[in-house]
Amino acid sequence: MTAAPSPHRDRVVELSTDQLRTRLTEAVQLYVTAMGYSPSTVQQRAPMWSAHMLRPGWRCIAAFNSRDELVGVGYGYLGTPGQWWHEQVHRGMLATFPAARVEEWMGHYFELTELHVRPDSQGRGLGESILRRLLDGAEGRTVLLSTPEGPTRAWTLYRRVGFVDLLRDYHFAGDSRPFAVLGRELPLDAPT
Repeated sequence: MTAAPSPHRDRVVELSTDQLRTRLTEAVQLYVTAMGYSPSTVQQRAPMWSAHMLRPGWRCIAAFNSRDELVGVGYGYLGTPGQWWHEQVHRGMLATFPAARVEEWMGHYFELTELHVRPDSQGRGLGESILRRLLDGAEGRTVLLSTPEGPTRAWTLYRRVGFVDLLRDYHFAGDSRPFAVLGRELPLDAPT
């Protein structure tokens, strides 16, 4: 009798800051590919990712294929006042919700900053594996994220694990694309 095949054969592991630093260019290139950004974005994003590694509660989960190539990466940290994303979202939420509701969501939250799977590795459950491992034990009462508007595999994943709309068609300073800000309480429910 043979064992049932796993949904994917990739190795999903937690990375330390030093481990991500050694693969930072590869990780940011994966991000650029998954998001469809210009290759020049790597030079802009690498310093930002490095700065994020120093934030409280930072953690990273990565997936590698059998050739030790990075095929997925996700990271986040505790969101706090003074951080660019926090200030942008806080302002948007105050325009939409009473202050007490904003505090419920943003008073102690984990910001899911990045979650990307290489396009040729998508559709096999790898994104959900990374997401669940990243959020398992993450600090915070809630988790918040932003994602470009539109039907994508990411949207399907976030809905499947219970994220709800907080802001829709939101425009971050310096980006003309509309985003959604999604959130949910922690911890995640067990997969069904």
